[in-house]
Amino acid sequence: MKTFRIAVWIGVLILAGFLGGFSYYLNRPGNVVAEAPFGVPFTLVSQSGQPITEEALRGKPTALFFGFTHCPEVCPTTLFELNGWMEKVDPKGDKLQAYFVTVDPERDTPEIMNEYVSNVSKRIIGISGPPDKIAEVIKGFRVYAKKVPVDEKDPNGDYTMDHTASVFLLDSAGRFSGTIAYGENPDTAVKKLENLVNKG
Repeated sequence: MKTFRIAVWIGVLILAGFLGGFSYYLNRPGNVVAEAPFGVPFTLVSQSGQPITEEALRGKPTALFFGFTHCPEVCPTTLFELNGWMEKVDPKGDKLQAYFVTVDPERDTPEIMNEYVSNVSKRIIGISGPPDKIAEVIKGFRVYAKKVPVDEKDPNGDYTMDHTASVFLLDSAGRFSGTIAYGENPDTAVKKLENLVNKG
């Protein structure tokens, strides 16, 4: 029995040494552990009516915002500010891209998205799609979105949407790199986008 216990302890020590060495290897300076792209695969529709997939979020750093065209303040303000920040950080428009995904696909058709987004920016691309597919993307990208009746006494009447108000920042591999909060200091927002572009 004593010999068995000694053998067990030797096995534990060997395993601990292996795990410790493996942990050091993963975290040693200069060694990068690959992370999966943020979100989920999808096939939706761009504002031009063309299919668009998660591959659109690769190749360049990306600013990703979820909202809706009937939004009274947060969405138009965010899109306007984001467009201005992008012009400062990437005046030629070849290093940074941005997408605006609707959380209200029942009303926000590709045509509506095109008209709405084009009035604010030529660089931000609107994305819509079937409600069930949009719901999958909302869940997969960890976005909060909820339909709220304008009149509580008429739940089937007009409505607005509560939703996440932050802009998601993704690197060129589609990995999560941070957020820009609604109402964030403009200088801070620009710095975050500059860091995102420099990171690639």
